[in-house]
Amino acid sequence: MNNGKIDELWHKPAQVVAPALLGRWLCKRGRGGKVTRLRITEVEAYCGPKDRASHAARGMTPRTRVMFGPPGFWYVYLCYGVHWMLNLVTGPQGYPSAVLLRGLEGVNGPGRMTRRLKITKTTDGQMCAKKTGLWIEGRAETPAGWRRRRGPRIGVDYAGKHWAGKHYRWWLEEK
Repeated sequence: MNNGKIDELWHKPAQVVAPALLGRWLCKRGRGGKVTRLRITEVEAYCGPKDRASHAARGMTPRTRVMFGPPGFWYVYLCYGVHWMLNLVTGPQGYPSAVLLRGLEGVNGPGRMTRRLKITKTTDGQMCAKKTGLWIEGRAETPAGWRRRRGPRIGVDYAGKHWAGKHYRWWLEEK
């Protein structure tokens, strides 16, 4: 999964990939080769062109083109003109779905997360792999003293009651 090969998991639907990312490590190689590893603690799934909360619901645009590409690539966009959002493209090529990484251990919120790791638009369209400097490693684990939770996505009321109410958000919380 980390040496330029696409992880087979990334080929699955976003609602399968999202909970399987909890407890894994988001890894970023910085200056001088130093690697920062932070446990993934919160994710949301965006599931194709019918998902009214997904950018893909508006069709392919220059901004969303990467979502329609092969799985295992990063989709990064600017939210409210302020926060970069990091998503992993999933599913088969041509079917636009992705998982938003919302939190890491010690870093709550997708904007804080990308700011902490200095992730910007330059990451958009890059492969999730060691060779690009941003990758995911490890197994999905729930650390001792933590539990898995599931609920509706955050900030998607614009999508209507049905799509906003979907329980497509997963997170780890301390017991």
